Amino acid sequence: MKTTPLAVSVLLACAATATAQSTPDLTGLWGATQRFGSDIRGPLIIYRTPDGWRADVAGFTEPVRGNGPATFAFELPDAKGSLRARHWFQGGTATPVTFVPDPAPRSPSPAGRGGQGVRTWRATITPLDNRLTFYLPISRQPDGTLRTYIRNPERNAGVFMRARRIELNGNVVRLIGPRGRGPDTTLAEGRYEDGVITLPLRGSTFDFTKITDSSSPFYPRGNPPARYHYTPPLQTDDGWPVATLEDVGIARAPIEQFVQMLIDMPMDSLSTLQIHSLLIARHGKLVLEEYFHGADRDQPHNLRSASKSMLSVLIGAAMQTGVPLRIDTPVYQTMLGTVPANLDPRKRTMTLEHLLTMTAGFNCDGNDTTSADEDVMDQRGIEHWWAYTLDVPLVSTPGEKIFYCSTEPNLAGGMLAKVAGESQIEMFDRLLAQPMRMRNYYLGLRDNDAYGGGGHVFTTRDFAKFAQLMVNNGRWNGKQIVSADWVRRSTAPLRDLNAFQQYGYLWNSVAYDYQGRKIRALFAGGNGGQVSMGIPDLDLVIAFTGGNYNDAVLFRGQREFVPQYILTAVK
Repeated sequence: MKTTPLAVSVLLACAATATAQSTPDLTGLWGATQRFGSDIRGPLIIYRTPDGWRADVAGFTEPVRGNGPATFAFELPDAKGSLRARHWFQGGTATPVTFVPDPAPRSPSPAGRGGQGVRTWRATITPLDNRLTFYLPISRQPDGTLRTYIRNPERNAGVFMRARRIELNGNVVRLIGPRGRGPDTTLAEGRYEDGVITLPLRGSTFDFTKITDSSSPFYPRGNPPARYHYTPPLQTDDGWPVATLEDVGIARAPIEQFVQMLIDMPMDSLSTLQIHSLLIARHGKLVLEEYFHGADRDQPHNLRSASKSMLSVLIGAAMQTGVPLRIDTPVYQTMLGTVPANLDPRKRTMTLEHLLTMTAGFNCDGNDTTSADEDVMDQRGIEHWWAYTLDVPLVSTPGEKIFYCSTEPNLAGGMLAKVAGESQIEMFDRLLAQPMRMRNYYLGLRDNDAYGGGGHVFTTRDFAKFAQLMVNNGRWNGKQIVSADWVRRSTAPLRDLNAFQQYGYLWNSVAYDYQGRKIRALFAGGNGGQVSMGIPDLDLVIAFTGGNYNDAVLFRGQREFVPQYILTAVK
């Protein structure tokens, strides 16, 4: 049979149509989330039996040591979680547990063994939500390639995996981008099937599906966002009085314009600013509270190195209550009890003040596998960080130069625990959390105690309280938590940390231009854009949280937004 030109054209057209229909359209926003770690959560019941107290939680029933909530302690099998000192330990964090008595008697078992009238305590276990979320915004370029980048709000993993485009060949999907400063290569290879992109990322496999929800937390506040109108913060029972911007002498219009700018921020690149929350307080009253990218007032945020400033406050609070720790307390005598005869003479002179000012002189080179750098110790699986740090050689005499090293404040926390004879976790709860009404927080752990180098997780409301405490010269709700002298020492510009800011006792400070004069701001600062800032001259507190980890854009909040958008609105 002879084939006509018309028939050939029809066949070619049909083939092209079939090919187009079989090639999926990957353009749009894709997302994937996984949760990790132990999933022990929910009601905890501790009840008395003839044989003593027992705990019932998440399907486990375990014997309990102690005689009441203050001394209750038990461990679940396989390190799934434990209770001690009114805190639940799970997944490398400790969080406070509130017990309430059960007014109704409870039998210790379905059979009622033990009789009636058993005393029962109840609590709720809420572990830190350990999850990883990845977004892939995919757009087609004029040359037909598919542009993308990796957005990861919890750790900003895209900084270390700089995908530039995505390719689909049959069912094989490849993320393409450079490794370091090298040429583009395949960063990850996975598959596409039935509307799902499967990719291996950070040691796990993530199944991406297309996001059609316009309210996705990928966007600051939806796509497209609604017009912003200021409303004052909600009054809760967390100790923050609230007021309006006008009540405290802050102009509403420029603040509304600033918040609208954050809401309208285009999510078009890896380095687009990711502000998760913004709070402003003046004259001790919270007047602005805004959240973005799915964050909210009850969701704690990892504060990274801003947590170091909390340790400074805790040490000051312990001194205020009489713990015999001084800034000239020697490090090695305190931690070891006796000083070895062959100890480096420079180490004999090391004091608490050197640890608080990052001038102890330890080798903290991240490229040296024998150093006290926290990433090095983590990668090597070092178990006892205090003991290891004490053995690390010095590269300078204590007090000689400043070198930012998270291990040094961690060692300062070890000194506090040694001298006080009490864990930092217990002291934090008693001296800071309870009087300042902080309940929803998670302390990162090392050496079975709070880690002084960073990584605590707090709500932004509670984060802002630390700056307010310093602005108040150490007082909170009429109670002197730390002395005014400790506030002065902690926030003094003792050393230049870099060209932009100075350093005191684990607190940063910076000078701003304001109405023709210089004013000084103190702040706790952490990777990603975590800032709790106080400006005593204006009786002003500003707090940011963010997700731009390991990206220089994280500094925009303190270096650009505060002077250009917030201070200009303060009368």
